[in-house]
Amino acid sequence: MKNSKKTNRKLLMTASMVTSLIYIGWRIFFTIPVGYGIISTIAGIALVVSEAIGVLEAFSHYKNMSTDKFKEMPEVSPDLYPEVDVLISTHSEVPELLYKTVNGCIHMKYPDLNKVHIYICDDKNRPEMKQLAMDMGVGYFGMAENKFAKAGNLNNALSKTNSPLVATFDADMIPTSNFLLETVPYFFLPKMIKNEDGSWRLRTAGEMDENYKIGFIQTPQSFYNADLFQYNLFAERNVPNEQDYFFREINVGRNSTNSPIYAGSNTVISREALEDAGGIRTDTVTEDFATGIDIQAKGYTCYAIPKVLAHGLAPNSFKSLITQRQRWGRGCIQTLRNTKFLFGKLPLKAKMSYLVSFLYWWTFLRRFVYILSPILFTVFGIIVVDCSLWELALIWLPSYLIYNRSLMILSGNIRSQKWSNIVDTIIFPYMIIPIFAETFGFKLNKFAVTSKERVVSKNAGITYAIPHILLSAVSMVGLWKCIANMIAYRSYGSIILIYWLIVNLYFLFMAIVFMTGRVNYRSEERFYAKVDVEIATPTNKFAGVTSDISERGLAVLLERPEFIPYDTDVDLAVNYLDYHADVSARVFHVGQSESGWKYSFKITHMTEENKRTYFQIVFDREHTLPKFIHSGFVKDVAEIVNGQMKHSHVSNRKLPRVPLNKVIAAQDGRQIRVINYNYEYILLSGVFGGEALTLSCGSDIVIYCIPLSCKPIENATLCRIENWREAAENPKLREFLVG
Repeated sequence: MKNSKKTNRKLLMTASMVTSLIYIGWRIFFTIPVGYGIISTIAGIALVVSEAIGVLEAFSHYKNMSTDKFKEMPEVSPDLYPEVDVLISTHSEVPELLYKTVNGCIHMKYPDLNKVHIYICDDKNRPEMKQLAMDMGVGYFGMAENKFAKAGNLNNALSKTNSPLVATFDADMIPTSNFLLETVPYFFLPKMIKNEDGSWRLRTAGEMDENYKIGFIQTPQSFYNADLFQYNLFAERNVPNEQDYFFREINVGRNSTNSPIYAGSNTVISREALEDAGGIRTDTVTEDFATGIDIQAKGYTCYAIPKVLAHGLAPNSFKSLITQRQRWGRGCIQTLRNTKFLFGKLPLKAKMSYLVSFLYWWTFLRRFVYILSPILFTVFGIIVVDCSLWELALIWLPSYLIYNRSLMILSGNIRSQKWSNIVDTIIFPYMIIPIFAETFGFKLNKFAVTSKERVVSKNAGITYAIPHILLSAVSMVGLWKCIANMIAYRSYGSIILIYWLIVNLYFLFMAIVFMTGRVNYRSEERFYAKVDVEIATPTNKFAGVTSDISERGLAVLLERPEFIPYDTDVDLAVNYLDYHADVSARVFHVGQSESGWKYSFKITHMTEENKRTYFQIVFDREHTLPKFIHSGFVKDVAEIVNGQMKHSHVSNRKLPRVPLNKVIAAQDGRQIRVINYNYEYILLSGVFGGEALTLSCGSDIVIYCIPLSCKPIENATLCRIENWREAAENPKLREFLVG
């Protein structure tokens, strides 16, 4: 079955490559409108070059992903694990953010923890960062004047440490406890070999290859908060993080050409490789990307692995997102230009891989060309493609359908062509000029740190959508003219243009929706995870399991509607794997769901020791956002419409409202039906005016009720229970409520 799938995959990839080559060949030699004037010729060439570059990128991905992506991790004897320096770089981030990262590093497992040396690398020499390092028992390197941004910060730390391996983390990237155990063994690949029985042993002298040295192991950059594309488009339940495709598929595929990209964080690097490369590169704004190339050019083998071992924060403002992408794009071009990679020591395969990296940043100009081309023809009458409907149907359509299908398979169902186009459409107006500028020598020298501050207001703003609105308006004009032309002249060749315009309008619509933003009310991210919790009130103990958990609170599911006082703290014992944390918390909301009664708690106090353990319970896990795509044109729009129409409703209910529909006796002998009960209040069927009522809820439970209003609520009366606390603490009340 496995071989059959592999064969089918190869056949699909081959079909995609063949049909794409046929299509591009046809486009280049037969469809450029050279006879329709200079503007048509330029527009036609721009479109065909854009398509050809897309095919080249696809071929590169096909090639990389059709080979073995990564090596198996060796099994290493605990005594062989070397010393590791863990460097956490920080610039302007707040101590609270660094606390979580340092705490994650402290809890990393290793055969001998004395071999792990953790340092906060602060390039602003801030007293609060030095104090944080002292409080958490880690090292600290401060810099008063840092001329080389993150590169200078790391180089300073490297000059003061000496472990053979170096792990680098950004300020927000929290490693899981098994980070080192899942990365360090790869450095033994040159020294170890697998036996036929599956066991690993050290190579003999004759089996050693002196040229085989590991440079770095790059793990994915993963995020525990929804990125802007997920959040603003209400897709956080259906679409993976925008960076997942690159780190889990593209970068891993680059192993086949020994060109995986060093991303600056979540990485373990050989100190020897760094020293051979001259340290962290300082002449570029993307020091990580450049340093990776330098290491590979020195003959070191580098691997990207798909296993997620650290999580951080994705930018949550459009300004931060664009600043980040402009720095990445300009830094990539700047590095490749400075390195002269085509004439350097990199192998040919690696050079081609980095050439594709360069071409990727022209995707945004290509997206503009794809949007503009049908507009030029339908609105301004400028011929862009000289062909017939039947030629398109026979040559373009098969290539288009097969390419989209193969991309879905190659991406591991992480990314679709449609979603890639949505992302590119959103940001292309703000990338074209910076990429042009950097390509033609206008160098970006200032290093910009991506902001990690939470934005709770509208994330982008309609002003950012002006280019998209203008293009949408012109596309609508083109669509109207195209439809009118088809009806008037039965020009069925317009079908392709209509489809093209509609698809572009869909992408532009998604961009406009994205720019209008979405308010983020949460102060911290939730993980939807099941964690065992024991709740201790002054009179009872209850066992439950969380539905979600965050650094400041948790929601616990209970089978019964238990009484948990909301005006005083209760004790929670939280247990997960080998972690145990005791915290004090207070109920701030109670509701009912299909899984049980949901009690939401806000943590009010925990000791330092319990805080560190509790944070591990929260963060030492995979994020709970989607890992695979479940998206479609109709589904995407439906999610947006539902999300926009849904209004946030703040409920202050702090005790469970239990539906009863029971008949109980009043002191005067009347039989009264109870509709629902929530300890403090009771809703009775009928009208009782202002008279006080004494009700019996069992042999030992008597409650005294005072109606709140003479006006009935749908022929029912809401009463306040005078002795509610006494009744609530009576253990026999549970039998009344659930019996």
